[in-house]
Amino acid sequence: MEILNFRFENGRTRLPPKPQLVGVVSSGNLEVLIESTALNGGCEVEVKTAAYGFDAIWQAVMADFHARWLLADTRISINDMGATPAVVSLRLDQAVESALGAAA
Repeated sequence: MEILNFRFENGRTRLPPKPQLVGVVSSGNLEVLIESTALNGGCEVEVKTAAYGFDAIWQAVMADFHARWLLADTRISINDMGATPAVVSLRLDQAVESALGAAA
């Protein structure tokens, strides 16, 4: 299992306190847990993946995600079993939308 960590700064969007879990780890999918926590305005992402050697792709997907949402004080935990970048982006967006929808 490879573990990747990313941190992004300068976010503006804060999520409500209730954590959200989306997706299921099985047959090439992934799960995303997103939660609000004090990180001095940062957004931290931990990826646990069975696919080694894709650091640059993960970095690109996470940078694109951060540019879309600009999350602040947010921790994201990802458990991956070989999902494609498109599925990763979909699950991340779903997690944020679920978190924001839960606040409504």
